[in-house]
Amino acid sequence: MRPMVTPELINGAFGDPGLLIDFKFERRALLFDLGDLAHLPTRKLLRVSDVFVSHTHMDHFVGLDRLLRVDLGRATSIRLYGPPHFIDQLEHKLAAYTWNLVESYASDFTLTAHAILPDWRMSVARFRSRKRFERETLDEQTASDGLLLAEPQFRVRAILLDHKTPCLAFAFEECVHVNIWKNGLTELGIPTGPWLKELKAALLADAPDDVPIRASWRDRQGPHERVLALGELRAKAVRLTRGQKVCYVTDAAYTKENAQRILKLAAGADLLFIEAAFLDQDAELARSRCHLTARQAGTLGRQAGVSVIVPFHFSPRYEGRGAELHAELEAAFNEAG
Repeated sequence: MRPMVTPELINGAFGDPGLLIDFKFERRALLFDLGDLAHLPTRKLLRVSDVFVSHTHMDHFVGLDRLLRVDLGRATSIRLYGPPHFIDQLEHKLAAYTWNLVESYASDFTLTAHAILPDWRMSVARFRSRKRFERETLDEQTASDGLLLAEPQFRVRAILLDHKTPCLAFAFEECVHVNIWKNGLTELGIPTGPWLKELKAALLADAPDDVPIRASWRDRQGPHERVLALGELRAKAVRLTRGQKVCYVTDAAYTKENAQRILKLAAGADLLFIEAAFLDQDAELARSRCHLTARQAGTLGRQAGVSVIVPFHFSPRYEGRGAELHAELEAAFNEAG
Protein backbone atom coordinates (compact mmCIF):
# COMPACT_ATOMS: atom_id res chain seq x y z
CA MET A 1 0.00 0.00 0.00
CA ARG A 2 1.53 3.29 -1.09
CA PRO A 3 0.52 6.01 1.42
CA MET A 4 -0.87 9.21 -0.08
CA VAL A 5 -0.61 11.16 3.19
CA THR A 6 2.10 11.71 5.77
CA PRO A 7 0.97 11.81 9.41
CA GLU A 8 3.35 13.43 11.89
CA LEU A 9 3.18 14.43 15.55
CA ILE A 10 3.82 18.16 15.79
CA ASN A 11 5.55 18.31 19.17
CA GLY A 12 6.82 14.82 19.91
CA ALA A 13 5.80 12.73 22.89
CA PHE A 14 6.26 15.34 25.63
CA GLY A 15 4.99 18.47 23.88
CA ASP A 16 1.47 19.74 23.31
CA PRO A 17 -0.71 17.18 21.52
CA GLY A 18 -1.16 17.68 17.80
CA LEU A 19 -1.10 15.69 14.58
CA LEU A 20 -0.64 16.95 11.03
CA ILE A 21 -1.83 14.81 8.13
CA ASP A 22 -0.12 16.20 5.04
CA PHE A 23 -1.30 15.24 1.55
CA LYS A 24 1.70 14.33 -0.61
CA PHE A 25 0.39 15.43 -3.99
CA GLU A 26 -1.90 18.29 -3.01
CA ARG A 27 -1.45 21.66 -1.37
CA ARG A 28 -3.50 20.51 1.60
CA ALA A 29 -3.21 19.29 5.19
CA LEU A 30 -5.49 18.36 8.08
CA LEU A 31 -4.68 19.37 11.64
CA PHE A 32 -5.77 17.47 14.74
CA ASP A 33 -5.64 19.70 17.84
CA LEU A 34 -4.37 23.25 18.16
CA GLY A 35 -1.66 23.08 20.80
CA ASP A 36 1.70 24.80 20.36
CA LEU A 37 2.21 25.21 16.60
CA ALA A 38 5.62 26.93 16.75
CA HIS A 39 7.33 23.88 15.24
CA LEU A 40 5.16 23.93 12.12
CA PRO A 41 6.60 26.08 9.33
CA THR A 42 4.34 28.64 7.71
CA ARG A 43 4.26 26.72 4.42
CA LYS A 44 2.64 23.78 6.19
CA LEU A 45 0.18 25.88 8.17
CA LEU A 46 -0.95 27.52 4.94
CA ARG A 47 -1.95 24.09 3.62
CA VAL A 48 -4.35 23.44 6.50
CA SER A 49 -7.94 23.25 5.27
CA ASP A 50 -9.61 21.56 8.24
CA VAL A 51 -8.90 21.49 11.98
CA PHE A 52 -10.28 18.88 14.39
CA VAL A 53 -10.08 19.94 18.04
CA SER A 54 -10.47 17.22 20.67
CA HIS A 55 -11.36 19.69 23.44
CA THR A 56 -10.40 23.18 24.52
CA HIS A 57 -7.94 22.67 27.37
CA MET A 58 -5.13 25.15 26.78
CA ASP A 59 -2.60 22.61 25.50
CA HIS A 60 -5.07 21.61 22.76
CA PHE A 61 -6.30 25.07 21.72
CA VAL A 62 -3.62 27.69 22.39
CA GLY A 63 -2.27 27.41 18.83
CA LEU A 64 -5.36 29.01 17.30
CA ASP A 65 -3.68 32.40 17.53
CA ARG A 66 -0.70 31.31 15.41
CA LEU A 67 -2.97 29.76 12.80
CA LEU A 68 -4.99 32.98 12.63
CA ARG A 69 -1.89 35.14 12.33
CA VAL A 70 -0.53 33.08 9.43
CA ASP A 71 -3.79 33.00 7.47
CA LEU A 72 -5.14 36.47 8.19
CA GLY A 73 -5.09 38.62 5.06
CA ARG A 74 -5.13 35.64 2.72
CA ALA A 75 -8.03 34.57 0.52
CA THR A 76 -8.59 31.26 2.21
CA SER A 77 -10.98 29.50 4.54
CA ILE A 78 -10.67 26.88 7.27
CA ARG A 79 -13.26 24.54 8.68
CA LEU A 80 -13.00 23.70 12.38
CA TYR A 81 -14.68 20.92 14.34
CA GLY A 82 -14.87 20.69 18.12
CA PRO A 83 -16.93 19.47 21.09
CA PRO A 84 -20.11 21.07 22.50
CA HIS A 85 -19.72 24.82 23.21
CA PHE A 86 -16.80 24.97 20.76
CA ILE A 87 -18.38 27.78 18.75
CA ASP A 88 -18.93 29.89 21.85
CA GLN A 89 -15.30 29.42 22.89
CA LEU A 90 -14.01 30.26 19.43
CA GLU A 91 -16.18 33.37 19.39
CA HIS A 92 -14.76 34.51 22.74
CA LYS A 93 -11.16 34.02 21.55
CA LEU A 94 -11.82 36.03 18.40
CA ALA A 95 -13.56 38.76 20.39
CA ALA A 96 -10.42 39.28 22.48
CA TYR A 97 -8.77 41.15 19.59
CA THR A 98 -9.47 44.52 17.97
CA TRP A 99 -10.49 44.05 14.33
CA ASN A 100 -11.06 47.65 13.23
CA LEU A 101 -8.89 47.39 10.08
CA VAL A 102 -9.49 43.90 8.73
CA GLU A 103 -12.52 44.80 6.60
CA SER A 104 -10.19 46.83 4.40
CA TYR A 105 -8.05 43.82 3.50
CA ALA A 106 -8.20 42.71 -0.13
CA SER A 107 -9.11 39.15 0.87
CA ASP A 108 -11.78 37.73 3.15
CA PHE A 109 -10.41 35.07 5.50
CA THR A 110 -13.21 32.81 6.77
CA LEU A 111 -13.55 30.33 9.62
CA THR A 112 -16.48 27.92 9.63
CA ALA A 113 -16.90 26.23 13.01
CA HIS A 114 -18.83 23.08 13.89
CA ALA A 115 -19.74 22.12 17.46
CA ILE A 116 -20.53 18.40 17.77
CA LEU A 117 -23.31 17.60 20.23
CA PRO A 118 -23.77 14.24 22.00
CA ASP A 119 -26.67 13.32 19.69
CA TRP A 120 -24.42 14.07 16.65
CA ARG A 121 -26.20 17.23 15.67
CA MET A 122 -23.70 19.92 14.68
CA SER A 123 -24.19 23.60 15.38
CA VAL A 124 -22.48 25.64 12.65
CA ALA A 125 -21.29 29.25 12.57
CA ARG A 126 -19.16 31.36 10.27
CA PHE A 127 -16.65 34.07 11.20
CA ARG A 128 -15.43 36.35 8.36
CA SER A 129 -12.59 38.84 8.57
CA ARG A 130 -14.54 41.38 6.49
CA LYS A 131 -17.25 41.30 9.16
CA ARG A 132 -14.70 41.65 11.97
CA PHE A 133 -15.22 37.98 12.82
CA GLU A 134 -18.73 38.56 14.08
CA ARG A 135 -20.64 35.32 14.51
CA GLU A 136 -23.01 34.29 11.72
CA THR A 137 -25.18 31.32 12.63
CA LEU A 138 -25.65 28.80 9.81
CA ASP A 139 -28.01 25.87 9.38
CA GLU A 140 -27.54 22.96 11.72
CA GLN A 141 -25.99 19.79 10.27
CA THR A 142 -25.93 16.13 11.27
CA ALA A 143 -22.84 13.96 11.70
CA SER A 144 -24.46 10.56 11.13
CA ASP A 145 -22.49 7.80 12.83
CA GLY A 146 -19.86 10.38 13.78
CA LEU A 147 -19.03 11.26 10.16
CA LEU A 148 -17.73 14.84 10.21
CA LEU A 149 -16.23 15.18 6.75
CA ALA A 150 -16.66 13.05 3.63
CA GLU A 151 -14.83 13.70 0.36
CA PRO A 152 -14.08 11.42 -2.60
CA GLN A 153 -10.58 10.73 -1.28
CA PHE A 154 -11.15 10.38 2.46
CA ARG A 155 -13.47 10.54 5.47
CA VAL A 156 -13.02 11.79 9.02
CA ARG A 157 -15.08 10.26 11.82
CA ALA A 158 -15.26 11.11 15.49
CA ILE A 159 -16.31 9.66 18.81
CA LEU A 160 -17.04 11.45 22.08
CA LEU A 161 -14.99 10.38 25.09
CA ASP A 162 -15.18 11.32 28.76
CA HIS A 163 -12.36 13.50 30.14
CA LYS A 164 -14.58 15.12 32.79
CA THR A 165 -15.53 17.18 29.77
CA PRO A 166 -16.58 15.92 26.31
CA CYS A 167 -13.45 15.09 24.32
CA LEU A 168 -13.36 14.00 20.68
CA ALA A 169 -11.17 11.30 19.16
CA PHE A 170 -10.82 11.00 15.38
CA ALA A 171 -10.27 8.50 12.59
CA PHE A 172 -8.98 9.54 9.16
CA GLU A 173 -9.74 6.97 6.45
CA GLU A 174 -8.66 7.12 2.84
CA CYS A 175 -11.43 5.74 0.64
CA VAL A 176 -9.22 3.97 -1.86
CA HIS A 177 -5.79 4.21 -3.46
CA VAL A 178 -5.73 4.63 -7.22
CA ASN A 179 -2.54 3.07 -8.63
CA ILE A 180 -1.83 3.67 -12.32
CA TRP A 181 0.08 0.93 -14.11
CA LYS A 182 2.39 2.47 -16.69
CA ASN A 183 2.76 -0.89 -18.46
CA GLY A 184 -0.97 -0.93 -19.01
CA LEU A 185 -0.93 2.58 -20.44
CA THR A 186 1.96 1.61 -22.72
CA GLU A 187 -0.07 -1.34 -23.98
CA LEU A 188 -2.87 1.08 -24.79
CA GLY A 189 -0.41 3.42 -26.50
CA ILE A 190 -1.00 6.30 -24.08
CA PRO A 191 1.56 8.12 -21.93
CA THR A 192 1.00 9.52 -18.45
CA GLY A 193 0.11 13.17 -18.07
CA PRO A 194 -2.22 15.71 -16.44
CA TRP A 195 -5.20 13.89 -17.96
CA LEU A 196 -4.78 11.22 -15.26
CA LYS A 197 -6.39 13.64 -12.81
CA GLU A 198 -9.68 13.25 -14.68
CA LEU A 199 -9.27 9.47 -14.65
CA LYS A 200 -8.62 9.35 -10.90
CA ALA A 201 -11.57 11.63 -10.18
CA ALA A 202 -13.89 9.33 -12.16
CA LEU A 203 -12.57 6.26 -10.34
CA LEU A 204 -12.95 7.85 -6.91
CA ALA A 205 -16.51 8.83 -7.82
CA ASP A 206 -17.17 5.21 -8.85
CA ALA A 207 -18.35 6.37 -12.28
CA PRO A 208 -19.80 3.74 -14.67
CA ASP A 209 -17.59 1.95 -17.18
CA ASP A 210 -19.02 3.77 -20.20
CA VAL A 211 -17.90 7.22 -19.01
CA PRO A 212 -15.49 8.66 -21.62
CA ILE A 213 -12.03 9.71 -20.47
CA ARG A 214 -10.11 12.11 -22.69
CA ALA A 215 -6.36 11.42 -22.75
CA SER A 216 -4.32 14.23 -24.25
CA TRP A 217 -0.56 14.70 -24.54
CA ARG A 218 2.13 16.30 -26.64
CA ASP A 219 5.32 14.86 -28.13
CA ARG A 220 7.70 15.71 -30.98
CA GLN A 221 4.99 15.01 -33.52
CA GLY A 222 2.68 17.53 -31.84
CA PRO A 223 -0.48 17.26 -29.75
CA HIS A 224 -2.46 14.01 -29.51
CA GLU A 225 -5.80 13.03 -28.07
CA ARG A 226 -7.71 9.81 -27.55
CA VAL A 227 -10.99 9.05 -25.85
CA LEU A 228 -11.31 5.75 -24.03
CA ALA A 229 -14.05 4.24 -21.91
CA LEU A 230 -13.38 4.29 -18.19
CA GLY A 231 -13.98 0.53 -18.07
CA GLU A 232 -11.14 -0.18 -20.51
CA LEU A 233 -8.72 1.95 -18.52
CA ARG A 234 -9.93 0.42 -15.27
CA ALA A 235 -9.30 -3.10 -16.58
CA LYS A 236 -5.90 -2.55 -18.17
CA ALA A 237 -4.13 0.26 -16.34
CA VAL A 238 -5.63 0.69 -12.88
CA ARG A 239 -5.31 -1.14 -9.57
CA LEU A 240 -7.40 -0.06 -6.59
CA THR A 241 -6.18 -0.84 -3.08
CA ARG A 242 -7.49 -0.14 0.41
CA GLY A 243 -6.65 3.28 1.76
CA GLN A 244 -4.81 4.08 4.97
CA LYS A 245 -6.62 4.46 8.31
CA VAL A 246 -5.08 6.77 10.91
CA CYS A 247 -6.58 7.31 14.39
CA TYR A 248 -5.91 10.04 16.94
CA VAL A 249 -6.95 9.44 20.57
CA THR A 250 -6.06 11.72 23.44
CA ASP A 251 -7.25 12.75 26.91
CA ALA A 252 -9.58 9.92 27.90
CA ALA A 253 -10.39 8.31 31.22
CA TYR A 254 -9.90 4.53 31.24
CA THR A 255 -13.55 3.57 31.59
CA LYS A 256 -15.51 0.71 30.07
CA GLU A 257 -17.52 3.05 27.84
CA ASN A 258 -14.46 4.99 26.64
CA ALA A 259 -12.60 1.74 25.91
CA GLN A 260 -15.50 0.36 23.86
CA ARG A 261 -15.70 3.53 21.80
CA ILE A 262 -11.95 3.65 21.21
CA LEU A 263 -11.87 0.00 20.10
CA LYS A 264 -14.67 0.61 17.61
CA LEU A 265 -13.02 3.75 16.22
CA ALA A 266 -9.52 2.26 15.93
CA ALA A 267 -10.47 -1.24 14.75
CA GLY A 268 -7.98 -2.39 12.09
CA ALA A 269 -6.22 0.97 11.88
CA ASP A 270 -2.88 1.14 10.11
CA LEU A 271 -1.62 3.76 12.55
CA LEU A 272 -2.91 4.69 16.01
CA PHE A 273 -1.65 7.81 17.74
CA ILE A 274 -2.75 7.44 21.36
CA GLU A 275 -1.97 9.25 24.58
CA ALA A 276 0.08 7.39 27.20
CA ALA A 277 0.31 10.02 29.87
CA PHE A 278 1.36 7.92 32.89
CA LEU A 279 3.16 4.73 33.81
CA ASP A 280 0.87 2.00 35.07
CA GLN A 281 2.46 2.23 38.54
CA ASP A 282 0.73 5.63 38.67
CA ALA A 283 -2.63 4.30 37.46
CA GLU A 284 -4.49 5.90 40.36
CA LEU A 285 -3.07 9.29 39.43
CA ALA A 286 -4.00 8.67 35.80
CA ARG A 287 -7.53 7.80 36.89
CA SER A 288 -7.85 11.01 38.91
CA ARG A 289 -6.60 13.06 35.95
CA CYS A 290 -8.80 11.15 33.45
CA HIS A 291 -5.84 10.00 31.32
CA LEU A 292 -4.57 6.66 30.03
CA THR A 293 -1.49 4.86 31.25
CA ALA A 294 1.01 3.48 28.74
CA ARG A 295 -0.13 -0.06 29.55
CA GLN A 296 -3.78 0.82 29.03
CA ALA A 297 -2.98 2.52 25.72
CA GLY A 298 -0.95 -0.46 24.50
CA THR A 299 -3.71 -2.88 25.50
CA LEU A 300 -6.31 -0.87 23.59
CA GLY A 301 -4.09 -0.83 20.50
CA ARG A 302 -3.63 -4.60 20.65
CA GLN A 303 -7.32 -5.28 21.18
CA ALA A 304 -8.22 -2.98 18.28
CA GLY A 305 -5.88 -4.90 15.97
CA VAL A 306 -3.94 -1.85 14.82
CA SER A 307 -0.75 -2.32 12.82
CA VAL A 308 1.41 0.42 14.34
CA ILE A 309 0.92 2.31 17.61
CA VAL A 310 2.54 5.65 18.44
CA PRO A 311 2.27 7.01 22.00
CA PHE A 312 2.30 10.70 22.85
CA HIS A 313 1.15 13.26 25.46
CA PHE A 314 3.59 11.98 28.10
CA SER A 315 3.27 13.70 31.47
CA PRO A 316 6.21 16.06 32.17
CA ARG A 317 6.73 14.18 35.45
CA TYR A 318 8.51 11.52 33.34
CA GLU A 319 10.89 13.90 31.57
CA GLY A 320 14.02 11.90 30.76
CA ARG A 321 12.11 8.62 31.28
CA GLY A 322 10.32 8.41 27.96
CA ALA A 323 11.91 5.03 27.25
CA GLU A 324 10.00 3.55 30.21
CA LEU A 325 6.66 4.72 28.83
CA HIS A 326 7.53 3.38 25.37
CA ALA A 327 8.62 0.03 26.84
CA GLU A 328 5.47 -0.36 28.92
CA LEU A 329 3.24 0.43 25.95
CA GLU A 330 5.11 -1.93 23.62
CA ALA A 331 4.95 -4.75 26.17
CA ALA A 332 1.17 -4.43 26.43
CA PHE A 333 0.77 -4.00 22.67
CA ASN A 334 2.78 -7.15 21.91
CA GLU A 335 1.40 -9.23 24.78
CA ALA A 336 0.28 -12.69 23.65
CA GLY A 337 -3.43 -13.47 23.82
